[in-house]
Amino acid sequence: MKQTADRKKLFSDRMARQRQFLFMSVPIILYVILFSYVPLWGWTMAFQNFRPARSFFAQEWAGLRWFTFLFTDKVFWNAFRNTLAMSLINMILGYITAIVFALLLNEVKKVFFKRVIQTISYLPHFLSWVIVTGLVATMLSVEDGAINNILIALHVIEEPVLWLAKPDYFWGIIGGTYIWKEVGWNTIIYLAAIVGIDPTLYEAAEIDGCNRYQKMVHITLPGIKPTIIIMMIMSVGHILDAGFEMQYLLRNGMVQDVSDTLDIYVLLYGLQRSSYSLATAAGMFKNIINISLIFIANTIAKRAGEERLV
Repeated sequence: MKQTADRKKLFSDRMARQRQFLFMSVPIILYVILFSYVPLWGWTMAFQNFRPARSFFAQEWAGLRWFTFLFTDKVFWNAFRNTLAMSLINMILGYITAIVFALLLNEVKKVFFKRVIQTISYLPHFLSWVIVTGLVATMLSVEDGAINNILIALHVIEEPVLWLAKPDYFWGIIGGTYIWKEVGWNTIIYLAAIVGIDPTLYEAAEIDGCNRYQKMVHITLPGIKPTIIIMMIMSVGHILDAGFEMQYLLRNGMVQDVSDTLDIYVLLYGLQRSSYSLATAAGMFKNIINISLIFIANTIAKRAGEERLV
């Protein structure tokens, strides 16, 4: 009993000392509740034949009808396949390029050049997807497209290629565009983790005769390993968020089978056809999968003795 009382007193004293931080966190907590938890009430539409003109109590309940429709719809599973494939491509290539770029950028000794390269690399992050897709379409166009002109000049191809009309190239174009736009921004957190590594480790390694590559492998990579694990767990939670703007703006009838994602499915087959219950069911399915994968990845990291979110 005494230990329990001491713990309660210790907790009360800690809360009293940190009351300023508690007051500062109130707006954030209210924001999260208002915009992250209150909208979950809308998930009830997935179990209704929702009609906007009716009140909640006047809605017709449909049970699992819309989920049954989703799981038997070939278009939905095609969108699921496309979403998963493009998300894995973006995640794997994004991780590899960001980590490698951070390691290489860390080896640049001239501070001026390092800052210039870093600034140039993350500037595309601030461009909207509308601008980015416009640039991609222009670069890949048949008439005066830079990519076709370069490949023809190098005698790689003999005539211009309709890159955006070839299903086999679409996922690669999406992955390459994502890397170009986000690699610099994704590198920032790894550079911050590298800065936190004890400099004496590098000094000791240099005394022992280690070269740059050996210091990178045996000091830098192990030093940022916890950050890599945490970022990987967080990315797993977005495995079904392959994007919307890029695929929607670059899609056309010739690549529709490989370009439609779950978000596009929700727009085309849910909202534009006023089937709000279907759109809600698809979005609910996607979010449940994402949340489940976060817990699974976190549990695996915990059992492996690695860093984890909770």
